[in-house]
Amino acid sequence: MDNLEEDLTCSVCYSLFNDPRVLPCSHTFCKGCLENVLQVSSNFSIWRPLRLPLKCPNCRSVVELPPNGVDALPINVCLRAIIEKYQRDGQPRVPACPEHPRQPLNVYCVQDCKLICGFCLTIGQHQGHTIDDLQTAYIKERDTPAKLVECLTDRRWEEVCTLVERLEQEKARYEGLVRQDREAVVQFFQGLERLLAHKKELFMKALDGVNVRLACAYDPLIEKLKDMKEEQLDLISLSSCVGEEESPLGFLEKVHHLRERVNALAQTVLPEVPLLHISPRAGDFLGEHWANVTIGRLEDGPVPKISCSVKGCSTKGAPLSTSGQAWFRFQSSMAAVFLLMLLLLLLLLWFDPVGGASLGFSILSQISQAVKSLAAELTFPLHGSGTFLYCMLRDLGLKFSSYVSALGESTYQHVAFFFKTIQLC
Repeated sequence: MDNLEEDLTCSVCYSLFNDPRVLPCSHTFCKGCLENVLQVSSNFSIWRPLRLPLKCPNCRSVVELPPNGVDALPINVCLRAIIEKYQRDGQPRVPACPEHPRQPLNVYCVQDCKLICGFCLTIGQHQGHTIDDLQTAYIKERDTPAKLVECLTDRRWEEVCTLVERLEQEKARYEGLVRQDREAVVQFFQGLERLLAHKKELFMKALDGVNVRLACAYDPLIEKLKDMKEEQLDLISLSSCVGEEESPLGFLEKVHHLRERVNALAQTVLPEVPLLHISPRAGDFLGEHWANVTIGRLEDGPVPKISCSVKGCSTKGAPLSTSGQAWFRFQSSMAAVFLLMLLLLLLLLWFDPVGGASLGFSILSQISQAVKSLAAELTFPLHGSGTFLYCMLRDLGLKFSSYVSALGESTYQHVAFFFKTIQLC
């Protein structure tokens, strides 16, 4: 159909031929197009009178026209008839049924709202359906949109608005419930965090207690050995200073004093390293007692009482063990030593201040050796309050021994002068 329309189109105006005329060269053009071409050609050419030149737009051949011009050209009757028939057939046709070929869709099915053919109504899928003419159905439904909108603008609108407001209220109410649940969840887990933090603090306190007992067991031994190291360094330094003494008497006194300190240091008993046993271990206790603890019974979760004892020894059922006997022996010895020391010093210093002070200083040196030997026996760790007493007494013995050893010749002279003054008075 498109190719036919191209063949029926004028090559000058590109439209369907209107009053087609045939030139001597057999080319066909519209009458109006040829008149326009003839007018342009006659304005720019010199031709003999009574003859009008026309150049064919297709083949460019010149044709002489009689004086009456384009009207003298013959009409292409066949082409005009073809164009008229083409124009009639080109009007819109009624569409054909896709299920029944060559059957026009000229019936409107009211039930399915679509055009159907006669076969669809009689033998097809639309048997028994209500039908109508398309134009009649169109006229019947012209006022339907306005009526439908009226139904939506009255009571229906109020119902929709009321329902929207109610839905928003219900949504806000349930959102409030969700916020309450959120706060409940936060408070619940905050309570769990506080409870767990409290349990953790109790565990840490138990472990801190173990650290205190470990310090009481090891710190005195470490301090004693550090003091021995310092004493040994002091003796080494003192030995070099003794050799520089020029006075024979001074040299002998310093050597005697150095010998006493060296003998005291060499006779000091080195402590044994205590091997402790910490029970129960936190990891084992948590795995045994806390692995199956539920949230409801979290507050009842146990906290261990961690003990720190000597490996291989038990402290139960032995209230008067070797440690207890050593404690009583040390207490009795200390009391007797101090009492004897006071009595001797008072008597000697009263009757003979100078000689008593010299003899008292010698007695103090011997007492210091006794105290150090008693303190060296306490190399065992005790438990609870016994550990504290052990640390206190051991430190007291070491301090007393160091103090007595540190008394020099100047202290001896001051004591003698003091008691001599008292006697004279």
